[in-house]
This record gives sequence, C-alpha cells and structure tokens, in this order.
Amino acid sequence: MATRETSLTKTLRVNETRSHEVQTSGGKDVNVGESERYISAIGGGALALYGLTRGSLAGVALALVGGGLLYRGVTGHCDVYEALGVRTASGEIENPNVSVKGGRGIKVEKSVTVNKPAAELYRFWRNFQNLPRFMNHLEAVRVTDPTHSHWVAKAPAGTTVEWDAEIYNEKENELIAWRSLEGADVDNAGSVHFTEATGGRGTEVRVVLKYDPPRGVIGAAIAKLFGENPEQQIQEDLRRFKQVMEAGEAATTEGQPSGRSAKAGAR
Repeated sequence: MATRETSLTKTLRVNETRSHEVQTSGGKDVNVGESERYISAIGGGALALYGLTRGSLAGVALALVGGGLLYRGVTGHCDVYEALGVRTASGEIENPNVSVKGGRGIKVEKSVTVNKPAAELYRFWRNFQNLPRFMNHLEAVRVTDPTHSHWVAKAPAGTTVEWDAEIYNEKENELIAWRSLEGADVDNAGSVHFTEATGGRGTEVRVVLKYDPPRGVIGAAIAKLFGENPEQQIQEDLRRFKQVMEAGEAATTEGQPSGRSAKAGAR
C-alpha cells in the first residue's frame, strides 16, 4: 500500500505542475482542492480494485464509482462542482490566465474592438513599457528582461505602490498573461486576449484583471487607485488603448489630447 500511495502522490504532484498547461490548451479546469484529490484518488482506487474482485454486477458498479473518484483525484476536476459553481482548489492553480493567491481578490473583465490586426496589438501590448500610455493609474513600467518587469502605480497624496511581475503564459498574437511576484505592495494578475472580431471589424481585445488589496493604509490607497468602479476605469483604459492604436494618441474625458502622444508604431 505504501508503494502505491507513493506512486499516486507523484502522479498527483506531476498533474498539479501541469495543471496550467491543461487549462490553457482548452482542458478542464482544476476545481478540486489538494486534500480532496488525495482522498478521492486513494479511496477511488481502493473501491475500484475491490469492485473488480467481486465478479458481480454490484462489483462492476462499485468499480465504476471508484473509477470516477480516481479520475476526480488525478485530474483535479469534478463535473458536479463545475455545475454547482463550487471550487475548493487554491488560487495558485485556479486559472493560469488570472491568479491571485488563495483565490482571493477582485476580478474585472472588459473588452473592446480595435480596428487593427491582432499581431500589431499584441506587439504593442507585449512591451509593457507602453501600458502607462493608456492606463492612467500606472506611472511607469520598466522591462527588466523578456519575461520580467517592474511596475509603479500612482496612489493618493503623491505616493506610489510598486511590484515586480512576470509573464508566465503567452501565445503569440493571442494571449499575454502576467502576475505579481512575492513582495508586491498589492497582489495582482492579469491577461489580455486578442481574438479576430466578426465581420472583419478588426480585433476583440479582452482584458481580465484580478487584484487583492491588503488591509491598512496601502489597502486604502489601492482602493482609491482603482476607484469605486474598477470596471469603469478598466473600460476607460481600453477606450484609450483603442484611440492610441487607431489614432496615435489618447484623448482625455474632455476630448483633448492627453499629452502622452503615443504613436502606435512606437516600441
């Protein structure tokens, strides 16, 4: 039994490290917590083995139930949980496109259609130093290597909050996903998806952001940073992104140029 459990443990851990690959390739979402997976896999395997040794219809039924539990444990996916909207998996493997530790945080999802090809939009966004041109809450983003960057965001009273981030998933001309690293003033993650719009109208750009503001002074600053309506702010950011890419500059709410002339061809 000890040997079997050791082998099973290795299988589950390998599956966990690959969970984001399964999800990003269109596989089923991991929605079962680690402890439940171990119990399901061990109990399911034992039940399936017992059922097969019975040599009867009842035994076959037990084997099928055990097989289902074993599948649940190894894959980390439960169809019943999915139907009920239940999730016991931790935030680290919740979704590789947006991940804040422990499944906490506030999620914002918005989209805009831009009359430009996906490849051009992808290249512009992939250089994170372009983001402050249309994201008003960002003061600066400095790219430190091909997958890492340092972000500085504006906060009230002339202060700032900062964090390091990494790109941990991307597909050329289709997806860029990033997340903050340990030590960030605010845990956050985001992804941008580029999809051809229907009717040849350009590209649909969908942004998903998730952030978990801490308590205390910094938390209050982050709350003000994103405003009372973070969805509206992100929608305004996307509106400016559309203006930058289509017209070469973003306008303020008064309709005047923002002063951040942002030629779309700039890299």
